[in-house]
Amino acid sequence: MKTLHNYIGGELVAPASGEYLDVFEPATGAVYARAPDSSARDVDAAVEAALAAFPAWSRLPAADRSRHLLCIADGIEGRLEEFARAESVDTGKPLALARSVDIPRAIRNFRFFATAILHGHSELHDTDGVALNYTLRRPRGVAGLISPWNLPLYLMSWKVVPAIAAGNTAVAKPSEITPVTAAMLADVCRDSGLPPGVLNIVHGRGASGGQALVEHPRVPMISFTGGSITGAQVARTAAPLFKKLSLELGGKNANLVFADADLDQAVSGSVQAAFANQGQICLCGSRILVERRAFDPFVEAFVRATRGLAVGDPLEANSQQGALVSQAQLEKVCRYVEIARREGGNVVCGGKQPADLNARCARGYFYEPTVITGLSPESCVNQEEIFGPVVTITPFETADEALRLANGTPYGLSATLWTRDLNRAHALAAGIEAGTVWINCWLVRDLRVPFGGTKQSGVGREGGEEALRFFTEPKNVCVQLSAT
Repeated sequence: MKTLHNYIGGELVAPASGEYLDVFEPATGAVYARAPDSSARDVDAAVEAALAAFPAWSRLPAADRSRHLLCIADGIEGRLEEFARAESVDTGKPLALARSVDIPRAIRNFRFFATAILHGHSELHDTDGVALNYTLRRPRGVAGLISPWNLPLYLMSWKVVPAIAAGNTAVAKPSEITPVTAAMLADVCRDSGLPPGVLNIVHGRGASGGQALVEHPRVPMISFTGGSITGAQVARTAAPLFKKLSLELGGKNANLVFADADLDQAVSGSVQAAFANQGQICLCGSRILVERRAFDPFVEAFVRATRGLAVGDPLEANSQQGALVSQAQLEKVCRYVEIARREGGNVVCGGKQPADLNARCARGYFYEPTVITGLSPESCVNQEEIFGPVVTITPFETADEALRLANGTPYGLSATLWTRDLNRAHALAAGIEAGTVWINCWLVRDLRVPFGGTKQSGVGREGGEEALRFFTEPKNVCVQLSAT
């Protein structure tokens, strides 16, 4: 059994308490590692290391910071298969998905921000010929970064890289459920020669290590990705301390299919949007809204495609659906499906744990991809984030009704539209209350654009220049011009 360590001041260290947490492999239900159960003492040590490293790192030329980040990217790429396998074992997702999407995207995060900082610019304003005002953007200090369990390396890198690229130092707390790739990142940072204290990684529970990081008086900014309930607690803690705050929270995303859409394209894209990573992506389209005259053919084709998804051992090449991340997540999914049945929903396919798994996975946290029709839009199954392989399909009559249904939840992270009518698509995209709207596609990624949600899906934006702006503080300099 592997034992993970905190990464503080460039060293791998045991937790101050000597206590560890069990790490379970979702596909088997067995403990396969242990991670530090860190406390405020560990967070204090990490913050001190980050503060000590900040003066030299923040003064380092952008080109030198860029070289460090590119070296880390190369280190991850050189161990891509090892990272992918670790993420598959850690999360339960198919190895093929980790190998082709998650780890490559983390590498691209490092390379994007490593080169983006070489092309920064500042604003200058000529104030009526009397003065020149220009804006400097300076790193803020120690960034507190809390990342989730579903895309552990990818989403951690999306916070770590812009933070340190901009000249800050950082203390990161990965999820205690999926800590292994973060520990591997620490190894790559050490091997690449990243200066000690620039990045520190503290493992542990959110209620202890995470809370200590949020409330630490010398951490002026917090970037958090996770559930909306925890995000609210982070906001309650950070607001009185006047911390800069970015919250990327949950979603209950609408996937709108109009009758004029290419049916094959809409079905294929909607299946991917519904069940990628077992539905454990905040951007998954878990509420499918279909124009009434296309409803029956869409449901038939969608269910047929869903039944064709291969559920099995994540390490097997043909598996398209792996395990849910934990026993608690499996129980949550089971509970919502039972609620749907009690409320009169029709479980068209799925709705149970698979019975034909191999012996290794007999006690794993697997659940069949599940499609439910016949529920009211007000049902909690249509209103609350399940974060699992469960989708509902609801008919609509008009574009106005589709818009009302799409906006009819407390969340506003993303939406997807399938239609050949681009005028309608653009009009609906403008009216949907969501931070990202995809038209005839899903999860097409451009790191230059801002990312985030509205309503209970979060505050602030990540990605591109918005991320670098979050991790810097603007300073205005005014120079009076001499009279001529």
